[in-house]
Amino acid sequence: MPAHRPSLIPLPTHLSYRPGHFTLRPDTTVRVSPGAEPAAALLRTLLAPATGLPLAASSDGPFVLALDPQLGGLGEEGYGLTVAADAVLLRAAHLTGLLRGVQTVRQLLPTEALLSTGQSGVSWRVPCAEITDVPRHPWRGFMLDVARHFQPVSLLRRYVDLLALHKLNVLHLHLTDDQGWRMPISAYPRLTEVGGRRAESMVGPSGSRLFDGVPHEGAYTRRELRGLVAYAAARGVTVVPEIEMPGHTRAALAAHPEFGTVPGRRLDVWTRWGVCETVLGVHEPVFGFCRSVLDEVLDVFPSPHVHIGGDECPTTEWAASSAARARAAAEGLADTAALRGWFLGRIGEYLLGHGRTPTAWAETGEGLPPYFTVMTWRDPEHTRLALKRGHPVISGQHRASYLDYAQSCAPDEPQAQPGAVVDLRAVHGHEPPDDTGAAGRLLGVQAQLWTEFAPTAGHVDRLAFPRLCAHADRAWHGAPSWPGFRERIAGHLPRLAALGVRHGPLDPHVPVPHRSGKEPS
Repeated sequence: MPAHRPSLIPLPTHLSYRPGHFTLRPDTTVRVSPGAEPAAALLRTLLAPATGLPLAASSDGPFVLALDPQLGGLGEEGYGLTVAADAVLLRAAHLTGLLRGVQTVRQLLPTEALLSTGQSGVSWRVPCAEITDVPRHPWRGFMLDVARHFQPVSLLRRYVDLLALHKLNVLHLHLTDDQGWRMPISAYPRLTEVGGRRAESMVGPSGSRLFDGVPHEGAYTRRELRGLVAYAAARGVTVVPEIEMPGHTRAALAAHPEFGTVPGRRLDVWTRWGVCETVLGVHEPVFGFCRSVLDEVLDVFPSPHVHIGGDECPTTEWAASSAARARAAAEGLADTAALRGWFLGRIGEYLLGHGRTPTAWAETGEGLPPYFTVMTWRDPEHTRLALKRGHPVISGQHRASYLDYAQSCAPDEPQAQPGAVVDLRAVHGHEPPDDTGAAGRLLGVQAQLWTEFAPTAGHVDRLAFPRLCAHADRAWHGAPSWPGFRERIAGHLPRLAALGVRHGPLDPHVPVPHRSGKEPS
């Protein structure tokens, strides 16, 4: 592809390149309409490190950022971008659309614009183009599991920037699980003091050690999480918290055994992975605990959706518990297995009463009230069934969106989730079923990165990229061709290199580019 026609990911809805270019110079000023100031601030923040350009505001600047409510057809995130030789006009009906357009401008500039240090001798040219761009899905997410392996807030901020560059708009943080609790709760400090630390390395399902036998720990502060939320919002990214219940709670019960099905039983933070049979009890104090935790979660995270996990909840302990059996009978439930849906319903009503939308993992949505947003993750048919039940649905089909699976079958492929290869083409081909006649609504798609095999930033990068680029392309445009993407991703790799992303291979059996093989993990 010619140098004056940069590869854009995701592919805009409508894109026409024209002859010529607009050059950003030290004296280039920006005309900002009322309400567009945050977009101008983001433009300066992103471009200043490499370009050193002030992009000062002026009433007659040739670079125009305009909010125009008359552009309602562009929706919440759409934008129009016109680049001529003497002017740039970026327009949107809403601020979020301008933020998306700013990221397109970044990709139209030379790759050096993405570097974090000042660059000299670069002509900051933007090719002339006409772009009208509207996303296919309102939810274009990425889930990062920080419970299995804690990642510092600096990595989370870096990933916010990477998501924003690719027009992904949700960072879903998996904050708690059997192997760790990362969210500080002032009412229950032991959740991070005890639940945030496991005594030894994790062990695979066959008993083999995944990593060295070193204690692993970590937790965020409220200040860090509040700062992350604000940082993400300035880039048009929503941070969605996930607090697991009633299963995947071993770390919480290590800190507070009184809330378990067997109150007072001493437990450790789990050092294995898979599905742990230890679950929350169903006695009334448990719900007081959950409400207190969620109150603090709601205080830190203003996201409309709050994820409460909900899946892989074994009912073995409940079936063996006389108290749980009595609870099921008192609630008129058929058996203790029905306690899961009853439990989630109570928590869902609490969140609904606080103006939030409860969200849960579910195969088909069975057993959940229709006001739950459902994340389907197994078969594509499950998405269709959840839509028929009337749920808003986010598709995370694991054979196309679980980035913890190996991305090639090459001999040097790092250890990954056992199972079939999920390569770049599989991710790019993720097409969730959308039954337009169903009562529910397909909100969008999401990629997941579970971190049993990703203890460091290098591991996270290699698993996430370039597959996250394919996910972004499909989520935004909806119908980009595989050959076209394959051509564009080759032109996009220098941008990832400029951002320090140590990505995986483009194709099975092809060596990873931009790596010597000697980089630290």
